[in-house]
Amino acid sequence: MGMHASETFVLPDEPRPVVSGRGRGPVLAADPTVRFRFSRMGPKGDRTQLSKASIERIANEMVAADGGESRIPAGFTYLGQFIAHDVSFAKQVPLGRSISPSRLAQTCSPSLDLDSVYGDGPLDPDSDQCYERDRIHLKMGRTGADEGIPAMSGFDLPRGDGGTPAKKRKALIADRRNDENLPVAQTHLAFIRFHNRVVDSAASSVPRRNRFEAARDLVTKHYQWMIRTDYLPRICAESVLDSVFNQNRRRAFEVGALPTDVPTMPVEFSAAAFRLGHSMARAAYDWNERRDDTVLNRLFELSAGGGTLAGLPRLPSPWIADFRRLYDFTAAGRRDLAAPAGHPNLAMRIDTTLSPVKDLPPAAFDARSAPRNSPERNLAFRNLMRGRDLDLPTGQEMADFLKSKGVRLTPLTKAQIRDGRNGAGLDSLTGPQRDALLMNTPLWFYILREAELNGGRLKGVGARIVAETFHRSMQGSKASIVREPSWRPTLGPNRNTFRMVDLLLFAFDGQKALLAPVE
Repeated sequence: MGMHASETFVLPDEPRPVVSGRGRGPVLAADPTVRFRFSRMGPKGDRTQLSKASIERIANEMVAADGGESRIPAGFTYLGQFIAHDVSFAKQVPLGRSISPSRLAQTCSPSLDLDSVYGDGPLDPDSDQCYERDRIHLKMGRTGADEGIPAMSGFDLPRGDGGTPAKKRKALIADRRNDENLPVAQTHLAFIRFHNRVVDSAASSVPRRNRFEAARDLVTKHYQWMIRTDYLPRICAESVLDSVFNQNRRRAFEVGALPTDVPTMPVEFSAAAFRLGHSMARAAYDWNERRDDTVLNRLFELSAGGGTLAGLPRLPSPWIADFRRLYDFTAAGRRDLAAPAGHPNLAMRIDTTLSPVKDLPPAAFDARSAPRNSPERNLAFRNLMRGRDLDLPTGQEMADFLKSKGVRLTPLTKAQIRDGRNGAGLDSLTGPQRDALLMNTPLWFYILREAELNGGRLKGVGARIVAETFHRSMQGSKASIVREPSWRPTLGPNRNTFRMVDLLLFAFDGQKALLAPVE
């Protein structure tokens, strides 16, 4: 959620670019030499199916309810956002700036390769700001002293040193969308630490000239393993993951592609299925020992992209994340890193409710003129309008398409779409509006309803879109656990296990003083 709420999409063989909101980043031509390209997995839908008035009513219903907590630690909400940025535009190019397709191809790819962290590497003039002088380590930033807590190195993103407050706050990272809220910014910082620890340990014996690439390869494969074995099983039906990954049975998305071809990004994933994280956001978080009831909007304000970093040039020390409250380290046997009693944050259930995102800060949407309670500041409204603007297929059309490709699934009935299970109601819709919704359900709403009826985990259409897209994104990465099925992790507790908590334990050297430094 956040900056990517305004985007520009250009699809092959469709000359009209779709600009949702005000648009951000470059308008990419549908050119085979451009590495990042959107595509359609399924059929093109009909944008006239639901009126704007109907969409506004549906959106209002979605933000009026609270579906309850899941059993997923809340950090996975923002890990999902971090992953989404990795497989979407990795490089923001201001409109009006000339850039060749070949340069764009060097950094933008829907592969799971962490180009949101690495850019195009330390030798690229647009990415070198992310790296230390040795061109091997990534830069980290320093927090600002506040409330008796001193400035601390390595706990903020690296930031600029220009002459204006905005330049001082600017994050020196490859994808500045990862500074649009504090949880995703601290997640990005954790990956910087992970890379640097790999450089200094697992890759330290590699000749210096090869050390960066060796570290990046090892980091990327562990990242993919964590996504496949820890993140995806929390949000997707295991049977679908097994069919796609273990049986290697992609049926709908780029089935005939060469494994090493650069993948495309299906709009059904980008603009619908992987918007699931929006329903996982909490209204408030127990952030750390000094910030035990922090509203979501405040976590936007404490970033440079979603707010103004509270008007300061760097993150104040009292706002450093306590990762014990975001992830369950007891799963790794670290009882000493359990969240303080009563303070673990759990993500909200994946369903058709999005209660905390009705009136997000306008800076998060690049919509600074939008008044309070405007539909433009309602994330559910923006997502539904984006789906219409992109001519996404309806949930029913996508279900029929997948079945035609041999995917086994049971489409939702009209009664299931209407009633759900402790999710968004449809009481405010008129009879004709409700009938239209049940006949032609927006893909994003349909996918969330599927999850709602499956205990908060994607099933059917949503699970298939997500699983096939992730499989292809891993397959097409330069470093790929899909193309190298015998690869096993070496930085976790054993050769089969590497979870997000293992990544954090390695990145922060297993120390409570680093994982939860604010007392």
